[in-house]
Amino acid sequence: MTRRLLPVLLAAALLGGCGVPVDDEPRPVRPPPGGFPTPAGTATAEPDGRVDEPLCFVRGDGLAAVTRRVDGLPGVDTHLQHLLAGPDGAERDRGLATALPGTVAVAGGTLAGTVATVDVRQAGEETGRNDEVLAFGQIVCTLTQRPDVDSVAFRRDGQPLEVPRADGNVSSLPLTAADYRPLLRR
Repeated sequence: MTRRLLPVLLAAALLGGCGVPVDDEPRPVRPPPGGFPTPAGTATAEPDGRVDEPLCFVRGDGLAAVTRRVDGLPGVDTHLQHLLAGPDGAERDRGLATALPGTVAVAGGTLAGTVATVDVRQAGEETGRNDEVLAFGQIVCTLTQRPDVDSVAFRRDGQPLEVPRADGNVSSLPLTAADYRPLLRR
């Protein structure tokens, strides 16, 4: 019996030394120097409760990301409406514009898991615009900056829609900001 008990006692002694020491009372946890890192694309709330709302507009022949302060990150559809409204006065003064009106007629957006789906109607023939790559890039780069969106799919009349990427190819698969990275300007 002693032979069977010895391995059990030895294992218990070894496992007992593998734990975290117990403090007699709670102790404060100090953040590392420089604070905790914030993952890319994460909306962070300030003490006043406001958060960053990322938007992507056109500057020259590329895309430029901006951030607006809002009371709370809106849903995907409302976020799209803010993008469709275009740059505000201060953003226009900094040379920002939009390729969306007249190029891509957005009917709305939904979120399923981490994929945002944007419904698109046929744009009118009278638009005279040909910068679809920038327009779709604005939508993808805006929505994928949200913490809850990894990719963006497009559809028309309930069917997947092929849209242009920055490299000139078209895709009906969900897109990410990486598909438009060559167009991103600082």
